[in-house]
Amino acid sequence: MSLDTDLIPDTSSLDDDENWSDAADLGRDVADEAEAADDADIVEPAPTGPGRRFPWSRLLARAVLPGLALIVAVGCGYLKWWDESARVGQTVAAQSVHAATDSTIAILSYRPDTVATALPAAADRLTGTFRDQYTQLINDVVVPGAQQQRISAAATVPAAASVSASSTHAVVLVFVNQTTTIGDDPPTNTASSVRVTLDKVHGRWLISQFEPV
Repeated sequence: MSLDTDLIPDTSSLDDDENWSDAADLGRDVADEAEAADDADIVEPAPTGPGRRFPWSRLLARAVLPGLALIVAVGCGYLKWWDESARVGQTVAAQSVHAATDSTIAILSYRPDTVATALPAAADRLTGTFRDQYTQLINDVVVPGAQQQRISAAATVPAAASVSASSTHAVVLVFVNQTTTIGDDPPTNTASSVRVTLDKVHGRWLISQFEPV
């Protein structure tokens, strides 16, 4: 029996379509592989945003923080020293003013009946050359004159202020009011100011200079 060729489908066109489809798929695969290779060759840039830590920031922190700590420590130490020095200075000034006030009253106050003992006792508040001069003055002039003419003197200090003060030396400005009575005469009042210099000798503030100003 002869084969009817009309009944056999023509596959030539189908084979061509399949070949083209396979070629297209192969081309796409090659293109995808090439693109993947290109992507693999691309180097991602290093992050430069806020999250990146630079080495210099660590170095700066290591250098600056100890320096700041040292500055703070030195500052605190200085403030403590200054506070203690200020307290000591205030104490010394107060002590020297008190000593100058009491000693000024003592060396300028006397009565005829006690002058011979009161003023030599007051000389114990003095030191150096000034003590020698004061002792000579009271022995030669003040004691004999007070006893003979019945002279009395009373000194007061309404105000006194520290000029300078250290642990061993001080200067005080003293304002003095002195009332003097001779015999039966009415008393006379005298106001003056004196620059009193003191030295600390064996724990005591003693007058070394007494200068009217």
